[in-house]
Amino acid sequence: MRRKEDAICLRTTDYSETSQIAHFLTRDSGQVRVITKGVKRKKSSAGGALDLLCEGEMVFITGSPGKLGTLVEFCETVSHSPLRREASRLNAGVYMLELAHELVAESDPHPAVFELLHNGLARLGQTDSPVQAVLAYFQWRLLRNVGLMGEMTNCVSCGRAIASQPRPRGMEIFFSSKLGGLLCDACEGSELEKCRVSNDVLTGLVVLAQAQAGRKSALPDSQAQAINRLLAYHTSRQIGRSLRMAPYAIGHT
Repeated sequence: MRRKEDAICLRTTDYSETSQIAHFLTRDSGQVRVITKGVKRKKSSAGGALDLLCEGEMVFITGSPGKLGTLVEFCETVSHSPLRREASRLNAGVYMLELAHELVAESDPHPAVFELLHNGLARLGQTDSPVQAVLAYFQWRLLRNVGLMGEMTNCVSCGRAIASQPRPRGMEIFFSSKLGGLLCDACEGSELEKCRVSNDVLTGLVVLAQAQAGRKSALPDSQAQAINRLLAYHTSRQIGRSLRMAPYAIGHT
């Protein structure tokens, strides 16, 4: 079947001297894999060799389940070239692509994730945007959209309110990727897989929830980076390995 979709290129690998295999996130078809026959030839109908971060309109022929489709044409509309002028923005942008590639299944439509990635890359390209805050919002929303994270306000075991109120002195909070949420100090003892959560994370989670509700608040770098490290840990536990770009985009995880 021939389809026409808005798409963002997530990954490319060389297939031959003139062809590539490309992974695209599309607005209505989820992630698709296509072979781009002859795309690296000067007069390619697909518009030339594809690169990460390119965004545009693709025409492709779908493959049978589990098989490659075929790219017929790609018309680039956004190159996201501003990201390439600053290493921190480029690293964060490529990490966003890697996250989308790993967490969105093939042929599983997620229009909200497409919009999230489109808007996140555009925001990163603005020179006044805080890189870690943009990335924290993207990671959090992506994990929620694909069903791997809940509200992160209460203890996932007993329901005790955590992130919505100041933490009592001496109270320790943990996060369990297995359970997909926060654990209070009364419940964490029964769980082997967990990591300690800092005040920066708890405060930042409140800011992210407010932003989603339309009440924008500043997310300082310390809070944003702490959240990014926690969410990178969660993603690595969910997929069974760390993502290659995480250390470059966030720092030590």
